[in-house]
Amino acid sequence: MHPAHFTAEPSSTDPVERDLPVSDVSPARSEPHADRAPGRYDVIIAGCGPTGAMLAAELRLHDVRVLVLEKETEPVSAVRIVGLHIRSLELMAMRGLLERILPHGRRRPASAYFAAIAKPAPPGLDSRYAYLLGIPQPVIERLLEEHATELGAQVRRGCAVTGLAQDDEGVTVELADGEQLRSRYLVGCDGGRSTVRKLLGVGFPGEPARTESLMGEMEVAVPPEEIAAKLGEIRETHQRFWLRPAGAEVYSVLVPAAGVSDRAAPPTLEDFKRQLRAIAGTDFGVHSPRWLSRFGDATRLADHYRVGRVLLAGDAAHIHPPIGGQGLNLGVQDAVNLGWKLAARIRGWAPQALLDTYQAERRPVAAEVLDNTRAQTELLSTEPGAQALRRLLTELMDFDEVNLHLLKKITAIGIRYDFGAGPDLLGRRLPDIAVKQGHLYDLLHRGRGLLLDRTERLTVGGWSDRVDHLADTTAELDVPCVLLRPDGHVAWVGDDQQDLDEHLSRWFGEPVH
Repeated sequence: MHPAHFTAEPSSTDPVERDLPVSDVSPARSEPHADRAPGRYDVIIAGCGPTGAMLAAELRLHDVRVLVLEKETEPVSAVRIVGLHIRSLELMAMRGLLERILPHGRRRPASAYFAAIAKPAPPGLDSRYAYLLGIPQPVIERLLEEHATELGAQVRRGCAVTGLAQDDEGVTVELADGEQLRSRYLVGCDGGRSTVRKLLGVGFPGEPARTESLMGEMEVAVPPEEIAAKLGEIRETHQRFWLRPAGAEVYSVLVPAAGVSDRAAPPTLEDFKRQLRAIAGTDFGVHSPRWLSRFGDATRLADHYRVGRVLLAGDAAHIHPPIGGQGLNLGVQDAVNLGWKLAARIRGWAPQALLDTYQAERRPVAAEVLDNTRAQTELLSTEPGAQALRRLLTELMDFDEVNLHLLKKITAIGIRYDFGAGPDLLGRRLPDIAVKQGHLYDLLHRGRGLLLDRTERLTVGGWSDRVDHLADTTAELDVPCVLLRPDGHVAWVGDDQQDLDEHLSRWFGEPVH
């Protein structure tokens, strides 16, 4: 038995290649840094939320010049708690971020919690990160922005995008003050009301909000036992209602917005009190709000994720009700899927169709999330039919297979991209299995491909500038070898070198001879 070995070349030695117009069939090589004139960026990202910051960091792993434009002058201040699901936690581990994030959050047991039906996690969760991490939104946004800037991304605040024009060589971006910037690509990560999407003229079909809710965090003046007793009584019929602990003496409060008529005005503490009294008969003495918000159940999906050199990600491409806590996670996962593909295009080695796989892979995932949030929303209705269906689903979720299926939907660990015919593992994410050097995800921090080779006979050859090679006969893997993309999805399974070379070309372009 040979000892495990890991081979990699520093990404800083990779050739930087000239990008071509979208219509060109194959990339041509040029001298390093050929089109990097002063003041010119490879990618401009509109929006510095979690999606934009994560995308900037992914691009910087490949030495892409990135500018992030954020229209707000200050980071978000509302101390809203968001949840990182299993797949997002895995992605953070892949990039060496998880240990940085964990101290700022609170772990909770993994659960599908589908339509607020609480069931314990079933057996069969193949992840080292089988929990939900609750973390304040300003904190996760700050940590991801810090990560991006430490890698070399530039962030400019108070810069609103107001215009764009693209040609075969790049995109001109106009700011509110009249300044014009030039980049090779532009990515709109600027939220559900995306200016970039509107300037592109991309359709955003779906359903407008039918119901609205008030949500906020505030202190209460009654004991937890009284809240729990009242909540148990009300939740028999009112699912869009809760008071959940969110810190020392602080509760997250959700109530229907029906009757709060001025949709344009921010909600007030009195609005919450009135709604609490209407449903619970008491306002629980709520006071000292941290933040208050109003949201609806609008559901929309962009017709296209890419128009030439302009792309969309995160809420700019899809919006849905927050039930299940999938929104932030969906956007971060968009960013990790897109980052290495866009970097490959910029650095000149991307196969012709690689960038188009971003929409082909991620838009169906978003469509499924929209569908499951639609279903969950219906199950929250107080109508008799919806309540009967809810009781039936509650019974069905006692079956581990049903519970696991729904949990995989919510946490995104059940995604399988369509890479063509092959073993079931093909197209799926590979869990953080044990390898001789520790765990698999520790080898993916640089955002490169990886050949995990249990035969110790294969090689990545001329792709070693973008794909690492780990030969390890002891790896916890049921197949001979796998080729992983930088996002951790399995691009090939087998043990034949010629077959491997064909798949290396498919995903990582032509080899360097």
